[in-house]
Amino acid sequence: MSGAFLLLEDGTRFDGDSVAAPLGATGEVVFNTSMSGYQESVTDPSYRGQIIVFTYPLVGNYGVSAQAMESDSVHARAVVMREGIDREDAPGAEGGWLTWLADCGIPAIAGVDTRALVRHIRDKGAMRGGVFPASMSEAQARDQVMAEPQMAGLDLAREVTPREPLILDPDNPGPRVVAIDTGIKGSIVRNLRERGARVELHPCGTTAAELLARDPDAIFLANGPGDPAALDYVVENVRECVGKVPVFGICMGHQLLCRAVGLETFKLRFGHRGSNHPVKDLTTGKIDITSQNHGFAVSGPNGEAHLEGDEPVRWETDFGAAELSHLNLYDRTVEGLILKDVPGATVQYHPEAGPGPHDAVYLFDRFLELVA
Repeated sequence: MSGAFLLLEDGTRFDGDSVAAPLGATGEVVFNTSMSGYQESVTDPSYRGQIIVFTYPLVGNYGVSAQAMESDSVHARAVVMREGIDREDAPGAEGGWLTWLADCGIPAIAGVDTRALVRHIRDKGAMRGGVFPASMSEAQARDQVMAEPQMAGLDLAREVTPREPLILDPDNPGPRVVAIDTGIKGSIVRNLRERGARVELHPCGTTAAELLARDPDAIFLANGPGDPAALDYVVENVRECVGKVPVFGICMGHQLLCRAVGLETFKLRFGHRGSNHPVKDLTTGKIDITSQNHGFAVSGPNGEAHLEGDEPVRWETDFGAAELSHLNLYDRTVEGLILKDVPGATVQYHPEAGPGPHDAVYLFDRFLELVA
């Protein structure tokens, strides 16, 4: 191991040790509160352009495996931990966490006071930062950090979207679910296919005419990195599909559908990332513990960031009424809505978990029942 440090754009420094690939990475520094699922997190395309700080003090204790991949590569720029473990002898492990990160070319530092770091981000907000070798001067490191683009206004979907459409199970007689792939997780695709859906993944620049020409039973919008406000080209194509075919969204897909019907999004101070977020389903009154990974949210009917009360408030959209269906009980942000006059619905969280609790996996059944 060699000396290393994390430098935030406000000049705050945290020292540690380099434990994976050579250092020198910048990005938006965010934290994840999950106790497990570290491999799923770094391979989630939604973390594109970000440095992940894991709040759990021990990361890597059950190794890595092909089964835990959410995509075909690591999308996080770097990893910050209190303690990193390179264990290969856990049940199901196919390699060590730190060795795997190094093989993937991903820098990581351990020995960091992650409790203090997370408290700082919580108070000051997610911000740009970088991980560097101890031999580098702070002035040089700061220049690199400040050269990193701000996440607000950044289109990262083009970096993770497929180049060509991917038609899965073409002979499947089930409902045709046409997805705009802005960085969809493997576990979302798997949940849809396990329920009999005939899934197609299309590049994020696919036009509405091309999507509708596939004769979809539903348009599906999933997760992805960056700012939804930077994806106006996707929003316009989604807008042309609303009212013609059912449209459903998860995470960034929730934000994109909301923008398509005329609602607004905003950047959260430090985002929701982890597997312990309580969300109330206003239809049933049930509270689900959910997995989340997003830095932006949808504004309330009057432009408010946080909603008071647990009532299913309504928006007037360009396509009729929309009603609040799910509410975050941590900070009372919008977690889902239903379009009342055209077929469509959204949730902000991840019902597929991957990783996390499976309280909300029933939403895939509800979605396909509506499609059927």
